[in-house]
Amino acid sequence: MPNVYFLSDAHLGSLAIRHRRTHERRLVNFLDSIKEKASAIYLLGDMFDFWDEYKYVVPKGYTRFLGKISELTDRGVEVHFFTGNHDVWTYGYLEQECGMIVHRKPITTEIYGKVFYLAHGDGLGDPDHQFKLLRKVFHNRTCQILLNAIHPRWGMWLGLTWAKNSRLKREGEKEPPYMGEDKEFLVRFTKEYLKTHDDIDFFLYGHRHIELDLMLSRKTRMMILGDWIWQFTYAVYDGEHMFLEQYIEGESKP
Repeated sequence: MPNVYFLSDAHLGSLAIRHRRTHERRLVNFLDSIKEKASAIYLLGDMFDFWDEYKYVVPKGYTRFLGKISELTDRGVEVHFFTGNHDVWTYGYLEQECGMIVHRKPITTEIYGKVFYLAHGDGLGDPDHQFKLLRKVFHNRTCQILLNAIHPRWGMWLGLTWAKNSRLKREGEKEPPYMGEDKEFLVRFTKEYLKTHDDIDFFLYGHRHIELDLMLSRKTRMMILGDWIWQFTYAVYDGEHMFLEQYIEGESKP
């Protein structure tokens, strides 16, 4: 039975990452290493540090990544792309040119007989009112149109600079470490959601940039996937078992 893979938060193109091409190549090498074993790949958000499509223009770069995704979809591998809080501004290019299936909201889906709840994770239980307001602005269609009225040279500079400053203001450019079940907003959201959706077997998220593998009940498991900036982690489901793995260059994982 072919594997299903889940990963998130590569933040390709980030101005806060010194060796951006090496960063992209590592992800491409991983995707190449699983192309014979994958039936589907779920990219759970923030694969780009900032992505904004214009009517006749798409962002510079990412050719190795987008080329590998196109190769995978041409081979019949399903590639699902979830918009995150950094790459919400996609309007058809990724579907039409690269063959990806784009999701703008969390989904519940069945994979090999198990029920999965999949989401980037932004906006789910987060108590930060400033972030909630910013997220509403990002998703507002009028604001998106106004952003695209700016020349791409300045629009992309604005977005990439905002994303860089957002990362650099964190201590060590990393997210805070795991805060415990009572304080992690994604854990709190999931426990509350599970009360009325107890059929779900797996909850998988990105966004938080930490690795977490937590049993919430005898049958329900929650994972936060880490990232592809520092950790290079991903989940793989083979139809029976779910693993949280780390990609090490030159090594082939299941």
